[in-house]
Amino acid sequence: MSEFTATLLFSLSITGPIFIVLLLGTFLGRRQFIDQAFIETGSKLVFNVTLPTLLFINISQSSFDQSANFSLIATGLAVTLLTWLLIEGIAYQFIEIRRDRGVVVQGGFRSNMGIFGLAYCFNAYGNPGLVTASLYLAAVTILFNILSIISLNRSLNKNIGFRKTLLGIFKNPLIIAIVLALPFSYFNIQLPAFSLKAGEYFANMTLPLALLCIGASLDFSAMRHDLHQALVACSAKLVLVPVVMMTIAIALGFRGMELGILLLMSSAPTAAASYVMVKALGGNASLAANIIVLSTLGSLFTTSAAMMLLNQFSLI
Repeated sequence: MSEFTATLLFSLSITGPIFIVLLLGTFLGRRQFIDQAFIETGSKLVFNVTLPTLLFINISQSSFDQSANFSLIATGLAVTLLTWLLIEGIAYQFIEIRRDRGVVVQGGFRSNMGIFGLAYCFNAYGNPGLVTASLYLAAVTILFNILSIISLNRSLNKNIGFRKTLLGIFKNPLIIAIVLALPFSYFNIQLPAFSLKAGEYFANMTLPLALLCIGASLDFSAMRHDLHQALVACSAKLVLVPVVMMTIAIALGFRGMELGILLLMSSAPTAAASYVMVKALGGNASLAANIIVLSTLGSLFTTSAAMMLLNQFSLI
C-alpha cells in the first residue's frame, strides 16, 4: 500500500463514518422514517441526556492529567478570540447588510464541537482523544457564547445582557456534566460497574442519534437564499479558522494527538446553536440555517484534506 493511499484511508476513517450516517439520516428524513417530531425529540435527548452522559463517563473515569490539558485549552481560547476579530473585520468589509454581519461572524467562528468535533476526535484517537477534547470543549464553548452575544447585539441593535448569557452557560447540560465529572477524575473515584454500564447505554446512543437528526434536518432547497453571505461565513469557518489554528499551534510546538485535536475541533462545521440564537434575537434565521448546511457538508471534505496534509508531513 502506497503512503498516499494509507494517508487517504486514515483521513477517510475519521470523516467517512460521519458522512455515511449523515447520508442515512438525510435518506430516512426524505422517506419520512424520521419526521420533524423525531428530530426535535432526538436532538433534545442528545443535548440534555446522552451527550452529557458521554462526557461525564469519559472524563470521570480518566486521569485528571489526561483530561486537563491547559496549554491546549489556552491555545484554543486565544485562537478563537483572534479569529473572531478577523472575521468581524471581514464581515465589515464584505457584508453590506449590517443586520447580517453578526450572523456571518457567528457562523464563521462558532464550531459544532459537541457533535462533529467529538466525533472526529473519537474516530481519530478513540477514548483518549475524546477525553482530551472534552475539557477543551467546555472552555471554548463558554467563549463562543460570549463572543456570539457581542456580535449579534451590535449588528442587530439588541441589548442581551451578559448576566443572562452567563446564566445560560452555567445551565448548559454539557458544562454541568463536565464540572461534575472533574472531582471523580481528580480523586480517581471509580463508578460502580452497574451504573457505568447503564451510563454507557446512553452514551453509545449519542453520536449516531445526533448525526441521524442532523442529516434528516438538512434543507438543501434553502441554500439558494443569501448564498453570498453564507459562502463568506463558510470560507471563514472551514478555511480561515483551521489555517490560523494550525499555523499558531505548529509554531507553538504542538504535534501528534494534540495538534490533531486542535485541527479537528476547529474544522467542525458551524454549531446548530447559532441558528437558535439568531432566531431568538429576530435575526436572519434562514442565513444562519444556510451556513450550517453548507459548512456541515463542506467540513467533511476540508477536514479530510487537512488531516491528509498533516499526516503527509508527519505532524500528527
